[in-house]
Amino acid sequence: MSLDVSPTLLEQANRDEVTDADFIDCIKTSLPYAWNMVSELVERTAKTGESFADNQIAPPDEQAQGQLLRAMASNAMCDALERHFDVRIAFQNCHRVAVFTSEASEESYRRFVSPRGQLLNQSPELVNC
Repeated sequence: MSLDVSPTLLEQANRDEVTDADFIDCIKTSLPYAWNMVSELVERTAKTGESFADNQIAPPDEQAQGQLLRAMASNAMCDALERHFDVRIAFQNCHRVAVFTSEASEESYRRFVSPRGQLLNQSPELVNC
């Protein structure tokens, strides 16, 4: 399972009454490694004033890697994180998450998500990720 959904939240979903705050809380609780990764990147942009921050360190274990992959592979989760943090999220390989603030240029985002960007982010350590 991607998320640990409480019976209450499942009941709300059945009634179509899930708020972004409820969903974000579920993500934060269920996928703490992914949540912390995105949070830390957003904090880094705030501290440095840069419009882009990314992570280039592989997750410490398979559990963390799985959390990150589940969060990034879900449009609903990624979209909710983007709305919550007011950033644009991009993902490469099994660990390289980037956040782009509203001040980031479209060109910097496109460069990151381009085939060239993906190819340049390859390394032997990431073959099995």
